[in-house]
Amino acid sequence: MCGLAGWIDFERDLTEHAATVRTMVAAMANRGPDAEAVWTGRHAALASRRLAVIDLPGSAQPMVAEHDGTVLAVLVYTGEVYNYRALRDRLTALGHRFRTAGDTEVVLRAYLEWGEHCAEHLDGMFAFAVWDPRHDTLLLARDRLGVKPLYYAPTAQGVLFGSEVKALFAHPLVEPAVDREGLAELLSYIATPGHAVYRGVRQVRAGHVLTVTRGGLRERRYWELPAHEHTDDWPTTVDTVRGLLEEAVASHLVADVPLCTLLSGGLDSSAIAALAARHGAGTRPRTFAVDFEGHTERFRQDFWHDSPDAPYAAEVAAFVGTEHRPVVLRTADLADPVTGHAALVAQDLPRPTPDMDRSLYLLLRAVRQHSTVALMGEAADELFGGYRSFTDRALVDSGNFPWVTMGFGVAPHGMGTGLLDPGLLQKTDVPGYSADRYAEAVREVPPVAGEDDREALQRRVGHLHLTRWLPLLLTRNDHLGMAVGLEIRVPYCDHRLVEYVHTIPWHLKTRDGQEKSPLRAALRGLLPESVLRRPKSPFPITQDPGYGHVLRDRLADVVADPNSPVRPLLDLPAARRLLAEDRPVHTTGWGERRNVEMALQLDAWLRHYGVRLTP
Repeated sequence: MCGLAGWIDFERDLTEHAATVRTMVAAMANRGPDAEAVWTGRHAALASRRLAVIDLPGSAQPMVAEHDGTVLAVLVYTGEVYNYRALRDRLTALGHRFRTAGDTEVVLRAYLEWGEHCAEHLDGMFAFAVWDPRHDTLLLARDRLGVKPLYYAPTAQGVLFGSEVKALFAHPLVEPAVDREGLAELLSYIATPGHAVYRGVRQVRAGHVLTVTRGGLRERRYWELPAHEHTDDWPTTVDTVRGLLEEAVASHLVADVPLCTLLSGGLDSSAIAALAARHGAGTRPRTFAVDFEGHTERFRQDFWHDSPDAPYAAEVAAFVGTEHRPVVLRTADLADPVTGHAALVAQDLPRPTPDMDRSLYLLLRAVRQHSTVALMGEAADELFGGYRSFTDRALVDSGNFPWVTMGFGVAPHGMGTGLLDPGLLQKTDVPGYSADRYAEAVREVPPVAGEDDREALQRRVGHLHLTRWLPLLLTRNDHLGMAVGLEIRVPYCDHRLVEYVHTIPWHLKTRDGQEKSPLRAALRGLLPESVLRRPKSPFPITQDPGYGHVLRDRLADVVADPNSPVRPLLDLPAARRLLAEDRPVHTTGWGERRNVEMALQLDAWLRHYGVRLTP
């Protein structure tokens, strides 16, 4: 696991520009606390920060392949390729010779054998760049689901790239600027493939490779969600889901460093914990859960949460036999400005749910004291249809992304926008932008012969969640995890599991009248019945009124500060009306709380990055 950065310039000699790419990769020092190195050639400079997970003494990067003193290719890589041992054997049989024991050299040799088609042979989460000086060609590649991020910015003479946007901002050719489309992307909470909010910055799309030559950039898709009829009966479907999930978890347990599982007490993470315990080679696995001081005692049901997580997490840990450690957060921890700044800078963007980001950041920071790798249950809801945005007919039939429509129910321009200037919102036009993006996304969903309208609609909803919602969560998890030097692994993103489950029709996914029926059936006997029956409960949030006081005080400071960069973007009369009520910001519900959080996030973001808005 690493952070990578690079600069390709076909008109400039970069052999004397090691300091520039060193500065780029140093901006992501937390991604690689174990080593830093730079390689330069005539038209390429590549840099890496390493977090050693496999083959600790070897696999240094940038990794160079040579023959008779001639450089064949140079690789910088982040991620884990879980089939690297089998690939190594295959490549050895093809005549390749290996100097190291890890997966990095396997990726490099795969490129030498298969060129731009090497990504098709890799199973796992990865993002990498290969410079081929023989042809002056750069290859950028990203895993099928987009678990590992990779950003790039085309220049007049080449391209800049990095694992995080902050690496690009460390180069003098890239400035933090956001235009109207970027602001709409940010406020709509859509992960449009390839977009990165900032003007001139792009993402390598999940399941794609990007080739950069003197002639320009060429993008090629090497993987997409399948579209075919599911013909397995119910018992076969359940057995297949269990088998594929077991294989995915077992493959994700390979590491030469301490490993653990994040356990919320929900179905998804509990499944990972149970299977990890079964495949833990006799060791007692560790599990970690986030909780809030006094949360269980004062818990109140809301639209999202039916029950607190902590009792279920403890029950699962006892049932499957893990060494369980709750990480209990205080309101003061969530309100700590240092923590808030760290979570914001980790992601390079403001988000309307920063309290979740901060609590996840604090959880991962605590986990990192004991483990270097953590497995989590992300992506199960997108695969099996666990969200209300799959089952609420008004959302499903809305003609827009269901989660965006849900946001419009909170505020006319989407969640978190209720305190922003009406003129700015009118110009940005989040409803129009999201409608256009929705139409674009729907066109990508291929038809399945013989499928009725309801099944087709539900499969479309699944496709939208996997391609436009899940990437937001995967990027957040990666950035927050790597901010503390922790590798996050996501077994539900195993592409074989994804390919199979995506084709399961909706009537089977809800066969027993509850969401995720195949997963619940596959886990019977592995988990307590209480967890198997438990409804979906999202990531927890604090309900402490004290947190509402903190939000109110900070909003008052922003409104009173004439130099606040977000002040010109606010609906000041609305903010003053809220403050005039002389009460804490509501900590239940998603309206007022999210509006205040977004205003504060925008202020911190504009201050730190000096973003130039051109809406």
